Amino acid sequence: MNAMPAMSRWRVAGLAFVFLWFAIGGVAHFALTETEMRIVPPYIPWPRAAVLVSGVFELLGAAGLLWRPTRRAAGIGLFLLTLAVTPAHFYMLQRPELFANVPYWALVVRLPVQVALLALIAWSTSAWPKQTPVSR
Repeated sequence: MNAMPAMSRWRVAGLAFVFLWFAIGGVAHFALTETEMRIVPPYIPWPRAAVLVSGVFELLGAAGLLWRPTRRAAGIGLFLLTLAVTPAHFYMLQRPELFANVPYWALVVRLPVQVALLALIAWSTSAWPKQTPVSR
């Protein structure tokens, strides 16, 4: 019988959340490419390519979370990808008139959500303790 650390259920829940966040987000990059392109800051060249490439990386990262040997690398990749797309959140906040269908408070909330997501990625994909058999 294996002993599970007390936090393991929470970490699995965190991992599931991160997986869903990036799996759904990655699909959105392909299903809603034009919408996603609107949030790419104008100083980023080739917005369509940026959206599609980031969508591929989101899907690859989400898939990598499912297999324990690749989970840590996927977590690092998703962490870096999340940092890389942060300028889009600042752009939306700086130009709210371009996103009139999004309430201003939602644009503001995106930044702390981004920080929380980074923390969740780091925590849920960090090295998990080895499971050891319970002594009798």
